[in-house]
Amino acid sequence: MIFDQFSLKGKVALVTGGAGLLGKEFCRTLAEAGAEVYCADLDLGLAKNAIAGLKSQIQHVHPIQLDVTDPVSVEKAVGEIVTRSGSLDVLVNSAALDPKFDPTHTQTTSNAFESYPLKSWQDALEVNLTGPFLVTQTVCRQMVKQGKGSIINICSIYGLSGPDQRLYEIPDEPRTYKPVYYSVSKAGILGFTKYLATYYANTEIRVNSLTPGGVFNNHEEHFVKNYSARTVLGRMARKDEMNGALLFLASDASSYMTGSNVVVDGGWTAW
Repeated sequence: MIFDQFSLKGKVALVTGGAGLLGKEFCRTLAEAGAEVYCADLDLGLAKNAIAGLKSQIQHVHPIQLDVTDPVSVEKAVGEIVTRSGSLDVLVNSAALDPKFDPTHTQTTSNAFESYPLKSWQDALEVNLTGPFLVTQTVCRQMVKQGKGSIINICSIYGLSGPDQRLYEIPDEPRTYKPVYYSVSKAGILGFTKYLATYYANTEIRVNSLTPGGVFNNHEEHFVKNYSARTVLGRMARKDEMNGALLFLASDASSYMTGSNVVVDGGWTAW
């Protein structure tokens, strides 16, 4: 049966940034497909709250504290998962700083490139690039022992093309911009994906990217209107519309895919 290929029964999955908008969706999807899921977040309380709503799958989803920028924290979390569950079969690198969700960490007055603070740049790259490096490196030690695994790195359309800065203009207000680190780090995730895929050539460790378009999350009306006009489907994505692609990449349904990038953007990059 074709549906059997999408089953994750008996698999163990780790989702970083599991308490985030998409992270919660990814945890739910993997659990519904049969996996035992670890919802990892810097704030353990947020991870617990994130899985509280997964009532029917709650026994298969566990909160875990994880600072993706701290090697000690990463080693501890991965070790706990393997000790508790015996394997680690799926990794979703979803943790990232985004100015929409983390304004206190990354937002400056305007995000203008000419004055963008070095510290903000460094902090963002530490999470968005060094974090996936540390987590994946540690998880891959286990996947090498197992001889198999699926890694999904979450990218962005802004890793494929530059941001349309016109979307961030608000009439009669000072000009603001999508910050430089976001495109740079997401483009780096694509390079990281291709590197790992070819590094693990001739093995059953597969590495792919999932690139979402803009997902609606209480955006301002003017932004929704302008963004939607840029897409072929004429709207922003719902938060659950990445789940099918994620499950495909996590499961054996994509067993002949590695080094690829699945774009789910409503046609943004098709124009």
